Amino acid sequence: LDVINHQHPLSIEAAEEPEEQPLPTEEPQHEKPQTEAPPSEALPPRAELGELRVSSVTPSSVQLHWTVPEGSFDSFTLQYRDAQGQPQALPIDGGSRSVTVRGLSPAHQYRFHLYGMHRGKRIDRVSIDTVTATDEPEEPPSLSEEPQTEALPTEDNQPEQPQATAPPVRAVLEELRVSSVTPDSVQLHWTVPEGSFDSFTLQYQDAQGQPQGLPIDGGSRSVTVPGLAPSHRYRFPLYGLRGRKKIDHVATEVMTEEPQQEKPKTEAPPSEALPARAELGALKVSSVTPSSVQLHWTVPEGSFDSFTLQYRDAQGQPQALPIDGGSHSVTVP
Repeated sequence: LDVINHQHPLSIEAAEEPEEQPLPTEEPQHEKPQTEAPPSEALPPRAELGELRVSSVTPSSVQLHWTVPEGSFDSFTLQYRDAQGQPQALPIDGGSRSVTVRGLSPAHQYRFHLYGMHRGKRIDRVSIDTVTATDEPEEPPSLSEEPQTEALPTEDNQPEQPQATAPPVRAVLEELRVSSVTPDSVQLHWTVPEGSFDSFTLQYQDAQGQPQGLPIDGGSRSVTVPGLAPSHRYRFPLYGLRGRKKIDHVATEVMTEEPQQEKPKTEAPPSEALPARAELGALKVSSVTPSSVQLHWTVPEGSFDSFTLQYRDAQGQPQALPIDGGSHSVTVP
């Protein structure tokens, strides 16, 4: 008993003395989280995603626009599930405010999530639901687009209803004409003598009879349709849209040229005199998707009659896109 009584107080004293030693080590442990926490907590208020909206819809594509009211992001990521339910992701550079999602299925509902990224981390997210147009020509697509506005918040529906009644009088499409033809492409021009449109949609059927659609921004007055078949007749209806409503349309028919054509020889002499009076500036990439690239360029001095963009496809075959001289951007789909 004496041994136990002597050891018991000694064990209590030995337990009490080390309690004072861990105290200094507790202070640095609290300091590290305090220095690391503020940066991660401060990021969301400095970079904010605003409104995500649908600017145009075709049977096989959807064009989305968004805003960044505060701060900036290093990049964006758009996520959705395809018609088979497989997850898909599109990386987008931080300077872009729009993206066209291609390869979609007609009359199918999609939910798109747009993430704002900073140093590889998701900082903010916005989402939207939309339904692609049907394959049927003119009236059914407009009917399929009406449920899309019902699926969106009521705030989006309210401004679109007055727009759907007024634009037919204030926005007019005229004179859709062919400006150049090659064996595999057609360049079209049009005019808007009255009013303006939010966007355009060019629809046609390819050589296999499959419906195709090209979304075009509202400020454009020309478009190049690539990937056509030689010596094939096409009909191109162009629709002017307000919101997601088709307000007016014009159409034209054209036949692509035969494979053997030597137009570049006649275009070469004028181009030799241009460099002294006209100068091309910076060529930059403004947006990238898995199946398309959007390019922008400047003309700091003089002007050009037209441009030609040349590249080789994935199979190594040379491709060329004719572009009108007033354009300073092109999307290579």
